[in-house]
Amino acid sequence: MGTATGRLRVTGGNEEPIAQLGGGLRLTRVSGRQRFAGSIEGDGFVDWIFLYRPDATARFTGFQRIDGSIDGRTGSVVLESSGDHDGHRSHGTWRVVPGSGSGGLAGMEGEGKFDAPGGPEASYRLEYRPA
Repeated sequence: MGTATGRLRVTGGNEEPIAQLGGGLRLTRVSGRQRFAGSIEGDGFVDWIFLYRPDATARFTGFQRIDGSIDGRTGSVVLESSGDHDGHRSHGTWRVVPGSGSGGLAGMEGEGKFDAPGGPEASYRLEYRPA
């Protein structure tokens, strides 16, 4: 079992409306790019669906791809991601999608979390089992 910790920086992205659901609810599609530093070194790509509530809080779910290295193992892996946004800060969980790894990350399993206090930087922690 390994533990990967560090920070990620949002380097770009966009948000597109999908639907107004009535009662102040709305769905949006968020795509973004990140740069990871720490135990994970490389680039991240995220695609989420956000459900916003009338009070500007939201629940989101989607996938995050990491291309780079985790504790020296190079490849790519996809994480299932979900979390909450309170209007200012976001926090969520990750789960490695089984069978999604390639190269040195093939066969990886694990779970983690991230915390984004507002602004372009967030911290992460991923508990993983290499193949």
